[in-house]
Amino acid sequence: MEKFSENSEVGGWRVGESKKNRIVIILFRHCQSVINNPHSLMSRGLLFDIKRFAVHDGPGIRTTVFFKGCPLRCVWCHNPESYRKQVEKTVNTRKLDGRTYREEEKVGEWMTVEQVMERIRKDAVFMNESEGGVTFSGGEPLMQAGFLEELARACVGEGLHTCLDTSGYAGNDALQRILPYIDLFLYDIKSLDNERHRRYTGKSQRLILENLRWLIKMRANIRLRVPLIPGVNDREEDLKALEALLTEAGTAVQGVDLLPYHNLAARKHRTFRGEYAAGEIQVPAGETMESIRWRLANHANVPVEVGG
Repeated sequence: MEKFSENSEVGGWRVGESKKNRIVIILFRHCQSVINNPHSLMSRGLLFDIKRFAVHDGPGIRTTVFFKGCPLRCVWCHNPESYRKQVEKTVNTRKLDGRTYREEEKVGEWMTVEQVMERIRKDAVFMNESEGGVTFSGGEPLMQAGFLEELARACVGEGLHTCLDTSGYAGNDALQRILPYIDLFLYDIKSLDNERHRRYTGKSQRLILENLRWLIKMRANIRLRVPLIPGVNDREEDLKALEALLTEAGTAVQGVDLLPYHNLAARKHRTFRGEYAAGEIQVPAGETMESIRWRLANHANVPVEVGG
């Protein structure tokens, strides 16, 4: 792994910079940005949810901001409403006293940085006391890199810890923009078999691995997230490939979250896609999850947990 000196710069701040100095630098740059572009806080991003008091999206108590739009089409995705980068409407029907009622629901809302920050600030005291913060999830937040950069910069400027939950499927320029403002990357690894990755997500995993290796080179803080999908990525060759990746990453990866497949999003898939392509996949047994957890933890000597 390439070594960087203390004077190396990434995105305008120095590798190894203390958090206090980093906040000062970012506040200065944030003020410069607003002065040069007074409309920056008015730029908008498309979100489909903001979840308060999240405890599975990074350390501590967090507010999770869900971005709408994703380049992948994972058949098991638990947020299929995030696929399209556009506001959508769904129609739900329910019966009551022999009558059928139709309810329209809007999915997606364009919001400014300040509108999102107003929501985030409500729980800042809980985040700080629990060493939590803000997590950007989706969908794929990197599809809206400009808005993500401004929002993450605003969070860091207020002393909030930031996580990015990402598939890694984006241009490297997007990662370069947001790297200075992300404290922890929750990096999804769905399959290391390129053919299977294409089959079950619609895209190759090569760009994902290139970006992961770049983040490792940049000394980013990374935690891998692996959705364990029976019959898709739990074969012996899949586990060996994951072990090899952990060996290559070394101490750059701080831990692994094994996320067991579930079918709780089946109804949402039928609403937004017309079908649930993962319907025949079985939920993995608890003992299977524990066996894989133990194997990876002993191989890589990093914390491996089941669940987020």
